[in-house]
Amino acid sequence: MTVLEGKKAPFFSLRNENGELVSLEDFANEKYVVLYFYPKDSTPGCTTQACDFRDNYEDFSKLNAVILGVSPDNEASHQKFIGKHGLPFSLLIDDEHEVAEQYGVWKLKKMFGREFMGIERSTFLINPQGDVVKEWRKVRVKGHIDEALETLTEIVNG
Repeated sequence: MTVLEGKKAPFFSLRNENGELVSLEDFANEKYVVLYFYPKDSTPGCTTQACDFRDNYEDFSKLNAVILGVSPDNEASHQKFIGKHGLPFSLLIDDEHEVAEQYGVWKLKKMFGREFMGIERSTFLINPQGDVVKEWRKVRVKGHIDEALETLTEIVNG
């Protein structure tokens, strides 16, 4: 497992649901970035996670943070997912899983007796200076967003 906490966040530049390029440097010296990797749009766990981030979006925003979701899904899938659930943040397309590999979240997974490569649900909190200040790997959806918000609150408010 790659441990990124305390190190510079790997650079990324990916297209979002509207085909716009979004890069880590877009937020440099300005915002915290909550970068969360999830396996697939419109699946139960991923929908719950996205909706939990949506429901806490204002709280993250008040703490000067942007939320960015990343999965291998395409633009049309992201647009549908955002539209169906009213997500107020961008979803980035990592169809070649390059960024997932940089963050060490492209893993061998096992389900129903078969093995395949896919995203391991993970979240990274990146400060405005571009450092990973907290990482959560093998995330369980229930309670995760509360924990991420609590950690961000503690960091911002000292």
